[in-house]
Amino acid sequence: MIYRRKTYQIDRSVLASFNEHFNKTLLPTQLKYGARLVGRWMTKEKDGIVEIFAIWQYDSYEDYEEIEKNVKSDKEHVDLVKSWYKKMGGKEKLKEVFLEIEQDFIESTVPPEKTICD
Repeated sequence: MIYRRKTYQIDRSVLASFNEHFNKTLLPTQLKYGARLVGRWMTKEKDGIVEIFAIWQYDSYEDYEEIEKNVKSDKEHVDLVKSWYKKMGGKEKLKEVFLEIEQDFIESTVPPEKTICD
């Protein structure tokens, strides 16, 4: 079992739109192909910046790669993402408000039966 942690540092001006985009577009497609969301959280705003992070669970790194391949080849999903970019002023404009995006893979140090995760 592996976990993916994805973290965004964003300007508060796009918070509501990004959360809506995640829930209406990104999450359903990830779930469709087998990704398992442990949770997604955000910090309180500090100096106009909000950190959002999600933890995803996968059986293996290969499982993650297969899911990502399927998501990226889903034409309907890609079209919805492009539409959101356009609505937000384009991909280049979003680079001004998505200040940092990081992703890493983490492993639990506790046996699964001692946590609420499967």
